[in-house]
Amino acid sequence: MVFNSSADYGIYPCQVKDGVWAFPTNNLCNSSRSWWIECEPEPVLVDCPPVKKTTIEVLKNLASGRKCQIILTNRESHGRIFDLQEELGWSVLVQEQEAYLLPGLKQLTAFSNEYVTASGIKLLWTPGPTPGSCVAYASSPWNVLFCGRLLIPLKSNQLISLRTKKTFHWTRQQKSLEKLRKWLPRNQRPALASGVGLRPSGEDSIVKWEAWINS
Repeated sequence: MVFNSSADYGIYPCQVKDGVWAFPTNNLCNSSRSWWIECEPEPVLVDCPPVKKTTIEVLKNLASGRKCQIILTNRESHGRIFDLQEELGWSVLVQEQEAYLLPGLKQLTAFSNEYVTASGIKLLWTPGPTPGSCVAYASSPWNVLFCGRLLIPLKSNQLISLRTKKTFHWTRQQKSLEKLRKWLPRNQRPALASGVGLRPSGEDSIVKWEAWINS
């Protein structure tokens, strides 16, 4: 199966960087964007993509029989996570403020402030967009910050922290931005991958650090 271009963006993910794929936006989750990080020993799926037969086939192909982990960055990205887990049997990681939204979900791990996955993906609790919002930082060789809904597209090449009618707590969101800047490794300017997509496809969905517009 080939899924390294955006030609079939409505069905297959698009490879946007070595080791990183962007899935089509999930219309059940307010245009949430999901991401695959090819890392060892445990690949990571960030947020829940549209659950379709083709999606399941692609994920199994990417996993190649390995145990994988799903990270949920905010409550709007949960999607049909129960159905996805039933199909794949993968574990799920979520910030503890939103674990209660997933009663009965198997292999569920909740964290408080920070967490590091088996493959070295670092998570930070960044409340504001939702109570349990978090970001995920994949350091070298990817150097990509997966922002969830903390930073969302203003334009195709700009991300901003925006107050919306669904924002849980704007003041806490602003504090989370300060916390994030201090948390990231010094002198690192990672590429940014929002959990919200302007376009259905993943093409041009990763932007440079300079695309972060202060609000």
